Amino acid sequence: MYSTCLYCKRPLGSNDVIESFPVGRRLAFDPAKGRLWVVCRKCERWNLSPLEERWEAFEACERLFRRTRLRASTDQIGMAKLAEGLELVRIGQPLRPEFAAWRYGDQFGRRRRRAVLWTAAGIVAVGAISAGGLAVGVGAGFAPQLPNILLNLPIRAKVRTADGRVLKFRLPDVQKARFLMEPTAERWVLSVKHTKGTETFEGAEARRIATQLLPAINRMSGSRQSVQDAVAKLEQAGDPELYLARIAAELAPGPPRRGYGSPLFKGKPGVVHKLPTPTRLALEMALHEEQEMRALMGELIELELAWREAEEIARIADDMFIPAEVESSLARMRMDAGKTEPVDPDGG
Repeated sequence: MYSTCLYCKRPLGSNDVIESFPVGRRLAFDPAKGRLWVVCRKCERWNLSPLEERWEAFEACERLFRRTRLRASTDQIGMAKLAEGLELVRIGQPLRPEFAAWRYGDQFGRRRRRAVLWTAAGIVAVGAISAGGLAVGVGAGFAPQLPNILLNLPIRAKVRTADGRVLKFRLPDVQKARFLMEPTAERWVLSVKHTKGTETFEGAEARRIATQLLPAINRMSGSRQSVQDAVAKLEQAGDPELYLARIAAELAPGPPRRGYGSPLFKGKPGVVHKLPTPTRLALEMALHEEQEMRALMGELIELELAWREAEEIARIADDMFIPAEVESSLARMRMDAGKTEPVDPDGG
């Protein structure tokens, strides 16, 4: 049983209600399609559960859902909150516009609100530090650089590569990410800069890493209108794969163009950050849904590896916050425990 969000690496929480699936505080299930998600309450992304762990949970979710008073419902989607605190979301043959708008509207909207709050807090901090620096006569040369310093410091995304390395990305890094379809081989290529350098990824790994970087690129996007426009783009394409084919043409090299939303940036095609907001959001949706579809079609090994990656990165992150002196003390305790000889109860 897995307990860590695949996307933000935070704990998914637990519940004491679904005995066969005690993970998560909000579960979303689709009985008709056989899907069960754990919705992360931190980043609001939906984590598709491993196939073998779903089936027993469906009956329990359906029974509890029907027994509980609905907090909110539509013709296609219902949501129930149990007394124990577990939230159940039931998907009943939804149309894409309603399902996707409900699913991604909550996720993108909350992410956008958090980004706005953090940006506002950064501006306040810059103002306070600048005022203090000017008061002591040292702020004149330093204060203008503070916005850039604050912008560059936070790590916006962490990604594990196929060879086991953990790459860290800051905001300027993800904004320069380039995502292109290679015409001859018909495979995606992702060129990214990170804290240690610049790399290029191809094929499935390029798509996987792009899926993890797009939330950082789209962190300030997610208004209701933008989400509706993004859903309309997916609906018009009819399928995530078909939409990815369309976006490949939009990101491809072409004659120089001007104006907001041009995929060309400083002469380099494929810069995702320069796409119109609905297009970027639709790209994030399409890559996410395409990944789920591959998993549902039998590529469950890939899904399990992704879950294990989330667990391992979370463990690494926890270890980073253990002080050196505590680690030394733990090492000594382990050595002492190994040297201790068992006591003979008979005194022999």
